[in-house]
Amino acid sequence: MKKTLIIAEAGVNHNGDLNLAKKLIEIAAESGADFVKFQSFKSELCVSKNAKKAAYQLKTTDKDESQLEMIKKLELDLNAHKILISHAKKCGIAFLSTPFDLESIDLLDDLGLEIFKIPSGEITNLPYLKKIAKLNKKIILSTGMANLGEVENTLEILVKNGTKRSNITLLHCTTEYPAPFDEVNLKAIQTLKNAFNLSVGYSDHTKGIHISLAAVALGACVIEKHFTIDKNMIGPDHKASLEPNELKELCVKIREIESAMGDGIKRASKSEKKNIKIARKSLVAKRKIKKGEIFSEENLTTKRPASGISAMKYDEYLGKKANKNYEEDELIDE
Repeated sequence: MKKTLIIAEAGVNHNGDLNLAKKLIEIAAESGADFVKFQSFKSELCVSKNAKKAAYQLKTTDKDESQLEMIKKLELDLNAHKILISHAKKCGIAFLSTPFDLESIDLLDDLGLEIFKIPSGEITNLPYLKKIAKLNKKIILSTGMANLGEVENTLEILVKNGTKRSNITLLHCTTEYPAPFDEVNLKAIQTLKNAFNLSVGYSDHTKGIHISLAAVALGACVIEKHFTIDKNMIGPDHKASLEPNELKELCVKIREIESAMGDGIKRASKSEKKNIKIARKSLVAKRKIKKGEIFSEENLTTKRPASGISAMKYDEYLGKKANKNYEEDELIDE
């Protein structure tokens, strides 16, 4: 199994504090994640003054502020991006950020990012898609809220405008925070694979880590998961995020699952081979057997160890004559 790419989604959980953002990078690196990802946007370019907050945002932020006012406090400027990219490099983890407007696409391109993550909300944003496509970068496309037709249309736009199809990875996603377990629909990972013949991962907004682990077992090549320093912090995404110990556990268990998936060939493993003689059975004397006596169900049975004649030959020996005397439990060795 190929290595699953783990994206530790810091998102806006830095709360506009650069020191907190740097700490999140350190946590992601220490956890074993491959990427730490933030969000790049200029508030006025992606949210109108009249845009309402999502229901989950009303629960986790100031109810009296607008969506625009909320995200304005979470912007990262050019200098902040440079500092965070440098800090990620120092910590040994790759830096990613999701752009939410056209200027932020330019900003990330100018900073040399080789992978662009398209969030679920932009999958129907034609000017945005065309601009990213022309960069011909590697793209991770999140498909939350979309049906197959919309995903197909977006892929056509990206390819038509300059992105190699082979450079696109899809992410199955349920865009709710936290996502209800009965709406996750993990089987859609295989549906997307079959429909588009592309690599498919999973962006997980559920509580806990077990759904991400199930996605890896189903073949997800990327796992994206929000994390924070403390779930009790004020902010739109903290409540649906992992804390540092949970993020580390997720990374460890994903690597264990990768190891456990194997190559699919059914055979005795290296560690199993030494147990074959111990666990399997041989033909043994059920009671004392005299030389010349006929082997029957009354005097022949199968028991461990498997160092004698295979128990699979039981029927072959019924009706044969014993060539020697046997004590009870003695291996038949004819």
